Amino acid sequence: MSEPVGPGVREMSAASAFAGMRSVSPVVFRAGCPDCRGRFELAASALRLAIGATRRTTFYSFTCPGCGAAVRKPAGERIVELLTGGGVRTLRLYSTV
Repeated sequence: MSEPVGPGVREMSAASAFAGMRSVSPVVFRAGCPDCRGRFELAASALRLAIGATRRTTFYSFTCPGCGAAVRKPAGERIVELLTGGGVRTLRLYSTV
């Protein structure tokens, strides 16, 4: 199965490297729409995170699956941590001043 490569080092196939791993459930986030008051779960791919220089310019956004409204909500440190850890695409905003 695996061949010796050097002292104490063995090569292994990709299949054997991942043999003991379990499948991972996709991350979902709970969200609410201020327009239609709907509550739902969104996949990381449905959210966007923008990190700006201030609290005012750091937010996450998504399109409401219930009414189609564009939703933008502030994101504090903990929300930023959760979203980035869950694989949400992140955009860093820079000021050109």
